[in-house]
Amino acid sequence: MAKLLTPDICVIGAGSGGLSVAAAAAAFGVDVVLIEKGKMGGDCLNYGCVPSKALLAAGKAAKHAQGGAAFGIHASAADISFSEANDHVKSVIAAIEPHDSQERFEGLGVTVLREHGQFTSPECVLAGDNEIKARRFVIAAGSSALVPPIPGLDEVPYLINETLFDLRETPEHLGIIGGGPIGLEMAQAHCRLGAKVTVFEAQTALGKDDPELAGIVLKALKDEGIEILQKTAVERVEKTGDGITVTAHNEAGDTVTQTVSHLLVATGRAPNVDGLGLEAAGVDFSKKGITVDKGLRTSNRKIYAIGDIAGGLQFTHVAGYQAGLVIRSVLFRLPVSMDNDQVPWVTYTSPELGHVGLSETVARDRFGDKVKVLTADYSGNDRAQAEGATTGRLKLIAGPGGRLLGAQIVGAQAGEIINLLSLALSKKLKMKDLAGFIAPYPTLGELVRRAAISYYADMPKSGWLRFGIGILRKFG
Repeated sequence: MAKLLTPDICVIGAGSGGLSVAAAAAAFGVDVVLIEKGKMGGDCLNYGCVPSKALLAAGKAAKHAQGGAAFGIHASAADISFSEANDHVKSVIAAIEPHDSQERFEGLGVTVLREHGQFTSPECVLAGDNEIKARRFVIAAGSSALVPPIPGLDEVPYLINETLFDLRETPEHLGIIGGGPIGLEMAQAHCRLGAKVTVFEAQTALGKDDPELAGIVLKALKDEGIEILQKTAVERVEKTGDGITVTAHNEAGDTVTQTVSHLLVATGRAPNVDGLGLEAAGVDFSKKGITVDKGLRTSNRKIYAIGDIAGGLQFTHVAGYQAGLVIRSVLFRLPVSMDNDQVPWVTYTSPELGHVGLSETVARDRFGDKVKVLTADYSGNDRAQAEGATTGRLKLIAGPGGRLLGAQIVGAQAGEIINLLSLALSKKLKMKDLAGFIAPYPTLGELVRRAAISYYADMPKSGWLRFGIGILRKFG
């Protein structure tokens, strides 16, 4: 006979979003049941953000060891141990693991069930021998690697993010299907650790980012020796001898054939909607994920969905952001609304590529000729010159009244600089604010101030005088 549990909140999925909801609710003394059939920490900790950034760090260390000549440092070629780089990846996961562990959450007062959870009705979930009838449910079951129906793929050994980080030896030739952030990050990491790398992208690599700035990243990767075949669709794969032969067609209609030793499929993510009993719960969903309103509620008003399974932007920080909205809605009954325009993202290649807010195209569609695009190049920044990191550019998208609408940046520490711009965007700051703050010298953050000041470049002299007096009043 099933044991009946009646918590205030039942969370399905112990990834970033689910853990955030459970921890916050428990902190307010709310009775929480957390269900997880796999590993605590979900995809991000075990197979995604954490191991990928750890491997990128290993690749960056190898690059630095070989690239000191410009600074007068003449070292022999790096002696790379791929297995030790993999050990680093595992050690980083192990260091973070306790924070996401079952023991920690049970210590917070959360009831953790390591079972598969499935709705049996609109108000009940079955998990092992437990029947959970909660006041509210939060589905945070995440996503899995999307494997396209390429002929022959099911007959060859291929890697996805869940198996990539089990490699202990450098791939001789790594073929990657997919030229998005995941594909290109892993392309650069493995190239720097000694692998030959070929990327196949059916459309445009980094197609969701600013084309000009994405082009700077692609050139940098190609300069490191990575072959990036854009508008080249893979049509079939087959096992040949000790390798895997990939056959594709490019935009010109030519056949492209490559034989690789390892094949990574990085063609996106699919929400984990199967097996949850969503039909029994009265929750609308599609292959793109669970349908939610701006407040992240499903068609069943007792049930919320957050993170990758809710469709939309698939980032760990988005799941965390949505968890905060759900807590406000469930515990404090405050009106909440998801705002995708506020969400930043970063591709952690070298150079990094960051984005927040509206792109230039979207901004012009909304505001027409009231939009100004302001730029600052890394080559004009003293810190970038000192560190030999002069490849890069910042773009600020200014709208009516000089309000910041969006920003894109490519270059060293772009992910850190986009933090400042994300805050500026959320607080509806204007160019006068970004031009007027004090940036310590020499820092890459001065790029923001330099770009913002250029907003006033075509201002009449009287306007420049008013701007200057304003700055003096603020800081004088």
